[in-house]
Amino acid sequence: MPSDEYVALIRKGAAAWNAWRNDEAPDLSRAGLRGLDLSGFNLSRADLQGADLRGTNLSQANLSGATLQEANLFKAVLDGADLTGAFLQEAQFLNCAQLIVARNWQSAFRDEELACDASIPEGQLWNR
Repeated sequence: MPSDEYVALIRKGAAAWNAWRNDEAPDLSRAGLRGLDLSGFNLSRADLQGADLRGTNLSQANLSGATLQEANLFKAVLDGADLTGAFLQEAQFLNCAQLIVARNWQSAFRDEELACDASIPEGQLWNR
């Protein structure tokens, strides 16, 4: 399914998206999701590389294993989002205040600037 079809399904809400969601990793790379309410969405393993997530509400979303490299997270809300094993390298406008309110953020692959007073396990530090 092309990215546009995924975005159309997302716009139907969390219940429709989560009911449809299967084992595939949806390609939402470079998708325009600015300002949407994605709270409670299952976005595990989603490719959100380069996506526009400015002002997006991702609270309680499952972002485990998601690729968020180069995504624009300016003023995105991550409260309670699951970031287990998420790829956050080179995410734009992501800061520690946003990150530390998420669940399992310490296990995310991230840049040194996002250590947020927690050690980054070997193999999870992004070296440019």
